[in-house]
Amino acid sequence: MVHKPSHSKASTLITIKTNHGDISVELFDDKAPNSCENFRQYARDGHFAGTVFHRVIPNFMIQGGGMDESMTAKPTREPIKNEADNGVSNTRGTLAMARTRVVDSATSQFFINLRDNDYLDHGTRDFGYAVFGKVTDGMDVVDAIAAVPTGNRGGHQDVPVDAVEIIEVTIEE
Repeated sequence: MVHKPSHSKASTLITIKTNHGDISVELFDDKAPNSCENFRQYARDGHFAGTVFHRVIPNFMIQGGGMDESMTAKPTREPIKNEADNGVSNTRGTLAMARTRVVDSATSQFFINLRDNDYLDHGTRDFGYAVFGKVTDGMDVVDAIAAVPTGNRGGHQDVPVDAVEIIEVTIEE
């Protein structure tokens, strides 16, 4: 199911400012209220400033929001409830909460789908990954990030050789 956001309530415009350019995002408050509020709170707290897209896999996704350039995890709040059963699919350009194998383990990390990844949807192989927004402008920036050279660093794979920094995340409500 492709989610068409309702415009009945004021939508939140998020700008993810990176050293590769800006990515504008619309949040799906009607479909993933907890994930959206969680993301906004991390943005308000300045948590994302100085984090990096630490996992970049072409033709899959780019993931960030939790680690600094040295691959050290930033402290987070408690994990949130997974909203992957909200009927919204992991399609190209959507944002979803990253998590561990534990269903309700998402904190600050998120990923942007580079293609339709419907196997990440609820019930396809497990509980799934909660989609909470979509890129409305700057998909060219997302694709540029997806094309950077990667390697291994700090026990992690698919790490950009040159840091892809999130400078700040701003909110316009």
